[in-house]
Amino acid sequence: MTLACRVIPCLDVAAGRVVKGVNFENLRDMGDPVELARHYAAQGADEITFLDVTATVDARATTYEMVQRTAEQVFVPLTVGGGVRSAEDVAKLLAVGADKIGVNSAAIARPELIGEIADRFGRQVLVLSLDVKRAEGTTSGFVVTTHGGRTATAIDALDWAREAIDRGAGELLVNSIDADGTRDGFDLELIALMREISSVPVIASGGAGDVSHFAPAIAAGADAVLAASVFHTGEMTVGEVKAALAAEG
Repeated sequence: MTLACRVIPCLDVAAGRVVKGVNFENLRDMGDPVELARHYAAQGADEITFLDVTATVDARATTYEMVQRTAEQVFVPLTVGGGVRSAEDVAKLLAVGADKIGVNSAAIARPELIGEIADRFGRQVLVLSLDVKRAEGTTSGFVVTTHGGRTATAIDALDWAREAIDRGAGELLVNSIDADGTRDGFDLELIALMREISSVPVIASGGAGDVSHFAPAIAAGADAVLAASVFHTGEMTVGEVKAALAAEG
């Protein structure tokens, strides 16, 4: 059976190791990224996403080496994000084996970056990563954050998503900061709002804690579902998530 949606394990990487926390804080070591990527590919992952959560200059060299080793061993699409600030950064990551590139803080600081990447490499390469938080005083009730969710902005999340799509973003990776690591389920309201305004695929992230959480995210409008800690701890497999989605039709 071919599923219309994608199941994507996410590997948050710091200094060459996979880490995970709650609401982006209290990070703990979860293992070697290449080994985990190979493990998830064997389970049937449709894609694998790496997010460099520290993205310092020193860590970037580590990321290049990690992506190259992974691409040599894992034959599913790889998305890499964190610390991408220029089209040259994109070129380097693609050269070592990345298939798609995620941008977040740098695009908020300089929106022209989106068009520069899309024009040079094609919009299919560009994934706009949105770390979204609930906030009063905005039209949608959601704002985007920067620096791994640590810095809130006054930018309405839906307005930013629309602008980014117009500038050339090929996908939206929508991560709920409020739900991240809580395992209480995806933010279905946020997913539905993004689906309503988006002409490109929407990836839902943040909050998965049970196999029953994934189908509602798809029903709310996600084209793909992304999770991290529940896969890293072995509480569920990619195959079990796919089976649950198939059972829901």
